[in-house]
Amino acid sequence: MASESESNGHHHAGDEARAENSGAGCRHGGDDGGGTPRTTPEIRYTKLFINGRFVDAASGKTFETRDPRTGDVIARVAEGDKEDVDLAVKAAREAFDHGEWPRMSGSERGRVMAKYAEVVERHADELAALESLDAGKPLAAARAVDVGECVGILRYFAGAADKIHGETLKMSRQLQGYTLREPLGVAGLIVPWNFPAIMFFSKVSPALAAGCTVVVKPAEQTPLSALFLAHLSKQAGVPDGVINVVTGFGPTAGAAISYHMDVDVVAFTGSTEVGRLIMEASAKSNLKPVALELGGKSPFIVFDDADLDKAVELAIGGNFFNKGEACVAGSRVFVQEGIYDRFEQKLADTMKSWVVGDPFDPRVNQGPQVDKAQYERVLGYIEQGKAEGATVLTGGKPCGKKGYYIEPTIFTNVKDDMVIAREEIFGPVMCLMKFKTVEEAIERANGTRYGLAAGLVTRDIDVANRMARSIRAGVVWVNCYFAMDRSCPFGGRKMSGFGKDDSMHALDKFLAVKSVVTPVHGSPWF
Repeated sequence: MASESESNGHHHAGDEARAENSGAGCRHGGDDGGGTPRTTPEIRYTKLFINGRFVDAASGKTFETRDPRTGDVIARVAEGDKEDVDLAVKAAREAFDHGEWPRMSGSERGRVMAKYAEVVERHADELAALESLDAGKPLAAARAVDVGECVGILRYFAGAADKIHGETLKMSRQLQGYTLREPLGVAGLIVPWNFPAIMFFSKVSPALAAGCTVVVKPAEQTPLSALFLAHLSKQAGVPDGVINVVTGFGPTAGAAISYHMDVDVVAFTGSTEVGRLIMEASAKSNLKPVALELGGKSPFIVFDDADLDKAVELAIGGNFFNKGEACVAGSRVFVQEGIYDRFEQKLADTMKSWVVGDPFDPRVNQGPQVDKAQYERVLGYIEQGKAEGATVLTGGKPCGKKGYYIEPTIFTNVKDDMVIAREEIFGPVMCLMKFKTVEEAIERANGTRYGLAAGLVTRDIDVANRMARSIRAGVVWVNCYFAMDRSCPFGGRKMSGFGKDDSMHALDKFLAVKSVVTPVHGSPWF
């Protein structure tokens, strides 16, 4: 996942590159098309949340969070750094070492988490509006997908809290052995800007279920929903100090969490480059365990026997959902030669009805990129693709006169060694390529440093099974894409990281396994 501070080394296309008239598909601004943003939510929480209270940063500093529709400032948010992280960790440590949260039964923790889910659900409209405003998500999708998933994740792990079990061991001598699964302690959770609320709960929920306390560092681009969710946790009865939120920047607040000697585990979602820094910080501090969900360059493979309409639909969703700001985006689309020409034509025709514009407009499919840096980064990759000789099938330029909108861009005549086919772009850019055989598809799908996800469309069960077993990725979706579920483990391999979000496996990163052994004398059996 891309980071604002990460440089891609490519040309950044600036505002001067905007098209005066970006053509069909761009509906910029409100109903009048004049660029006036629609109604936005009130911003109520902009301070750090530490030990159950909203407080200013110790330095008194603040930073701007901007509306990606216009580039205008939404609010100034407290800029936490090392001193604030120290206070948050101290509160989390006190809540873990002496507070009630880890000492509750699992069912009691589950009841509080279920109440938290109810409170979030009651405030769904406000949360969705914050996600749309701060991250540029279409409001309808934020309400149906993001908020719905937040509530579902929280309820899933509320149900998991009393199902954390150890094992009874069959020892080889006159000993009795069993294992305990204990909460690790204070968890540092660093979450990204593309799904701010979902990723908040993907990290926080299993940590709470395990009995940990947490310090959350949301992305500086999208801090508003995390602060709102911290407020809701207080309403739900989560004890003070259990959830703390420190807004700020990666090199200061994020680094302070990663290096902190009293943080027991760090879970991070973001770029591979920052993931390396977090592992380095762990090695240089207290060797805390680290879980990393990082970048991807996922293949989406369409075979000759595929349902053409379904394949095109999945390819579009797999690339352009959330304006391409998704680590699992199926941005390398491989289409078998027998269906390729029909697929390309169908894809181009379908994209004519795709609408880019104000995310508060219900007619819009795609909102703006999250901020100016990401906007320029994506445009830089588009220019790189053109320079390398790829052909623009659709899009290829900015959209509208204001804000961070980009036309959904599809490249053809893409070669595997092109930069646009190798590097994670994290924007609305698809690379369309042709292949001949199953063997070629496997080799090219695996020809990446990443291993997060993959998708394929075929009616042949033998091909599906072979591909699913051959592609080196954390998840393979057959005849579907983005088929994520709180019951299904999610996480990558290779340079996409390690450790799982979602499912009971997500608990593992917040639990330590302890063995307990006692001698047994005079037992009638062993």
